[in-house]
Parts: sequence; C-alpha cells; structure tokens
Amino acid sequence: MAIRKPINSVTRCLLTQLLYSTVCVLFSATGVRVGATVTRELHRGFTATPDPSISPFQALLGDSTGNYSMGFLRVNRVQLALAVVHVPSSEPLWVANPTRPARWSDQTRVFFNGSLVISDRKTGVFWSTETSGDRVWLSNTSNLQIQKLDDSHSVLWESFSFPSDTLVENQNFTSAMTLVSSNGLYSVRLGPDFIGLYAKFNGEYEPDQIYLRHKALEAKAEVIEGQGPIYIILSSDGYLGMYQNGSVPVDVQSFSTFQQTRSGARWVRIEPDGNLKGYYWTGSDWVLDYEAISDPCELPSPCGSYGLCQPGLGCSCLDNRSDYNSGRCGSPEKDSFSGDFCDANEGKYWVLRRKGVELPYKELMGYEKMDSLAQCEKSCEENCTCWGAVYSNSSGFCYTIDYPIQTLLGVGDVTKVGYFKVRAGAGKKGLEVGYGVGIGFLCGAVLVFGVVVGFGLYRVRSRKRGVGGYMDEDNGVVVGPYKNLGSASFRSIELCER
Repeated sequence: MAIRKPINSVTRCLLTQLLYSTVCVLFSATGVRVGATVTRELHRGFTATPDPSISPFQALLGDSTGNYSMGFLRVNRVQLALAVVHVPSSEPLWVANPTRPARWSDQTRVFFNGSLVISDRKTGVFWSTETSGDRVWLSNTSNLQIQKLDDSHSVLWESFSFPSDTLVENQNFTSAMTLVSSNGLYSVRLGPDFIGLYAKFNGEYEPDQIYLRHKALEAKAEVIEGQGPIYIILSSDGYLGMYQNGSVPVDVQSFSTFQQTRSGARWVRIEPDGNLKGYYWTGSDWVLDYEAISDPCELPSPCGSYGLCQPGLGCSCLDNRSDYNSGRCGSPEKDSFSGDFCDANEGKYWVLRRKGVELPYKELMGYEKMDSLAQCEKSCEENCTCWGAVYSNSSGFCYTIDYPIQTLLGVGDVTKVGYFKVRAGAGKKGLEVGYGVGIGFLCGAVLVFGVVVGFGLYRVRSRKRGVGGYMDEDNGVVVGPYKNLGSASFRSIELCER
C-alpha cells in the first residue's frame, strides 16, 4: 500500500491561493453574465422585489455596453437603496435619496407606472420620480432617465440632475444641485463665482460651515455678474472646469493626468472625510487622480471631536490626557448638539483651554478684534450657543465657534489660545471610561502578581517535600517592575472655573 506524504505548509498555501483565485474568477465571471443579461429598458407595469439570496447588488437594468447597471444595493446588511453602479468595479455612482431608508425585504418593491417608485406595503412610498413617462433607460454614461416614447424620446427626469455624492465626466453640475457625502456630513455647492465645501456640524436645521472655497481664477474668462450662474463639468481630458454661458472655462482645476490619453471613465466624489477627490479607471482599478485638500490636518475634522491634528505627527486629544487610540476625545453626546449652554438642566459644562491651536479654516470664519484673551473668553461664556473660541494675542482676533468642537490644528505659536466648552455629561463619561480602564489594568496586574507569587510558593514547598520543580532554579520566573498606573491617562481632569 502506498504511503501518503503529509502536505507541507508551502503546498497548503499554494493550494489555498489557487482555490481563492478560482473563486474570484468564477465570481467575476458570474457578475459579468448578470450584467450582460439584465434588460435594457423598463416599461409601465414593471415591478421587482429584492432577492434575499443576493448580496450586495441585484441588477434590474443595464446600459448597452454592460459597464453600468441600475438595481438594488444592500446597505448596512438590512437596508435597500436604488443605485446605479459601475459593473466592473461594483462602485455605486448614483443612489436615490429617499426620505427614510427602505428594508431589504420581500415587502419592499420597485415598480414603474410612469414614475419610478420605491415603496412597501406597510410604510408606503419611500421615493418617486413623480413623472408620467413610458420607459426607464440607462445611458452608456450612467445617466438613468425617464423618457416619453415620442419621436424625440424626450427626457422627463434624469439622475444627472439629482446627483448623490459623485459627479461623472461630462455631467453638468449646476448651482441648483448638491453633492452630499455618504455619511451626510459634508456637501459640495456652487456660489456665484466659487466651489464651496460645507460641513453639517450643528444639526439639521442650522447653517452649514464652509471649510473650503475655491474661487474662479478667471485666467481665460471672467465671471460676469448678471450673466447667469456658473456650472462645473468634469472633462475627459482630466480637469474640473468652471463655466458661465460659454465654452471657455473661467477656472480649471487640473488633475494628475491632465491632457493624458485615458480610455477609462472618470469621476469626482465628496468623501466621508470631507475631501473632494477625483479618480480614473485603469481597466482593473480606480486610481486617485485629484484631491482638493492635500494636507490631512486641513480636513474639517480628521481627528474627530475635541481632537488635535499636528502636521507630520498625526492625531491626539485637546486635553492632552485622553488616549486618542480609544477613538474618542470626550466628544459630546448627539442629543447635546442642539442644546443651550444657558439651559438650567442641559447647560452644565466644564472648560478646556489649550495653547498653540488654531482653526484649520479660520480664514472662512467670522471674527472680532478684542483687547485680550479674557474678553474673548467672556464673549463666548456669555453666549448660550457658543461652543468655544480661539484667540490670537498677536493680532487680537477672536474666532467664536457656534457648533460642537471639531478637530483643531496644532501650531508652534503658543500665543494662539483655545477656549472650549465640554458638556458635563460627555466629560464625565470620558472620565468614567478612563477610570474603568485603569481599574481593569490594576485588577489584571494584581491577579497576575498573585498567580506568580502563588506559583513560587508552591514550587518552594514542593522542593521542601522532595518533589522536583517544573523549572530549574536558574530559569525561574522573574517578576518585572510594577507598571505605573498614575500616568496622565488615569488622572482626573482639572476642571476650570467658569
């Protein structure tokens, strides 16, 4: 009988890689077949429900090239969105924006009765194009359209007029449109002569904070007041052009591949971190080609609430005590965002001060010139909606912050001082977490120490009874120095008086 040789680790690794590659190829091939067999247009009477066995995308409609498809996109495992995706990469380029999320359930359906509608039997309509068309059609540029079947195939509605977070090449973006990041925190809008990036830091009904304004350079043409609004187009030549009633751009933002021949698609997207980035398709991957903000510390909140970003050093916490690795720097609870600091029940707070800080986009914020730091702090203290202030002793400029404190920029100038209000509940919770972690470490250390001491006593007694020890005397366990738990991470934070 032949003796089977055991499979060594190298052979097992090679077999695993081969199996993985085979599965990937089969999956890709299956995705191509699905994309190639979906219908090219939807007519009145069409209806579909999500298939529970499919994840993450169920195709319903495809374009003539097979590059784009419209269908059900699974979100957060249990929710459903109607989306247009780039088939080769499964990247969503457009997502319908319902007033509330729909469920991935056989109760949810999409149908076309002249309008394209998402609804379920219990909740009713989630989203609708509110049209009276004859067919749904997807162009080879990813533009989803509702058309009339007349001689001109007139377009009643199109997704290009209602972008989500992405702008594809040759798609007009006007002052009536908004790009919104997938997390809903950041947006792109056009002003009279600029592209603006905005953050929603202070609740749904408060004004957004602008953190980047790119004004038209007007190198080749000028923006003329009263001649109509500006619009932007992502050119296939690799630039984002700003226009006003003409073919000559009033501004050009060049990408890394500017005027280079590229056969793949392009798009720009407002990312969940607030940056506006551009990409191009190589045939196998999306490659970063442009970013509006190159320095991470200049993003609206790269280190989160009450964080500190220092160029080249990364993130830390403003209080210089909390451990940033926990992912939390004493950020306030969500329900306190719209609170009133003068409210008797919810207005309790403590004050955090920090030298050598400034706002990353202070040139876009309002300020007042004041005689002293004390005056600047007092103006914020007496303002019920003020979350903090940053003062420059050299210029006398006082910048007040009327939204929950985000990431501050660390600078070497100690004459720039920050004054920040921290909700009493949020600070207390952060301290409780730190205290709990400290107690946990302490108990763990005591337990380990007890085990080691007990084992040592057992070995000594065993030797006295003539029983051989588990270890030689020269190789015994040595207890190292006790870890100091009195570090800044576990000390109570000194509260400043109001």
